[in-house]
Amino acid sequence: MKEKLSLSRRGFLRTGSLFAAAPLAAPFVSAGLIPAAAQAQTVTPALSQPSWYRFAIGEYEATILSDGLLDLGSAADQFPKADPAEVQKIMDEEFLPMAPMMLEQNCLILKTADRLVLFDSGMGSTKLFGDDSGKLLANIKAAGFDPATITDIVLTHAHCDHCWGIMADDGTPNFPNADIHISQADFDFWTDEGKLTAGGFVQTFVEGARKNLLPRRERVFFFDDGKEVLPGIQAVSTPGHTIGHTSFVITSGGQNFLNVGDVVHHYALLFKNPQWEFAFDSDPAQAAKTRVKLYEMAVSERLPMIGYHFPFPGIGNIRRDGTAFRYVPAHYHHG
Repeated sequence: MKEKLSLSRRGFLRTGSLFAAAPLAAPFVSAGLIPAAAQAQTVTPALSQPSWYRFAIGEYEATILSDGLLDLGSAADQFPKADPAEVQKIMDEEFLPMAPMMLEQNCLILKTADRLVLFDSGMGSTKLFGDDSGKLLANIKAAGFDPATITDIVLTHAHCDHCWGIMADDGTPNFPNADIHISQADFDFWTDEGKLTAGGFVQTFVEGARKNLLPRRERVFFFDDGKEVLPGIQAVSTPGHTIGHTSFVITSGGQNFLNVGDVVHHYALLFKNPQWEFAFDSDPAQAAKTRVKLYEMAVSERLPMIGYHFPFPGIGNIRRDGTAFRYVPAHYHHG
């Protein structure tokens, strides 16, 4: 078992260094990926979407698996307090369409000495954000894994695109032998029966979270900020997107790797404007504060990371860009 990082003395969202800089274990070369929404109309997202990618984090084998794409409509609608002209300018600079704004879903499987850990479970079969999601189970199998061998599901939070893949439509678990790890704050909020009449997306998300989490309640375990969820996986509280949103630092063989979850959704818009409010943030002001602190930590430590909604496979680093920030995709081998 590797020595766990301590946040009690050098905590996240505090001053000072946290993690030693660590390069990705696997060599990378330029991917040249273009988001599917920006491809020519003759190439559909379903045909062009990559499915899985394997690399190493220290002594751990890591595999990124796509659950497909989410269609969020107009980018301007997702950042309601931003100037639409500024949103348009950035999207133009990045050669991206204003609509549809497509977000990818990058789930991570970590293979340790004795566990097979899945971070987030995707959308499941629902087509709430278009027809190009729900690919995780097929891609898990394509990557050589049996869903029944997953020992743990670690959730960044309980939104639909992260926990709705736990249960199948027939009421059976997609990962029958997996324990589920989530912050108690997020579990309590998104399974609260009192919110079933809340209306809007909150009601919809609560209905789905209850459907996927409550049938497995006996396998649900809560973790504490700064503590190990499992050996080599440390919880880092990053609230704002949801009340109990959590990022994770993976440590193995002297290397550190950050799973940011949904602290940042769009690789272009929210690095140039980390203060912008995202439509699905529970506490936009807190989300912005968390976002900036996370960026500053990642820049200071040159910490490699994965963004759940970044262009596949979602691995890269964050650097400063004047008074703002910029996402730098990692270069990776195709074969």
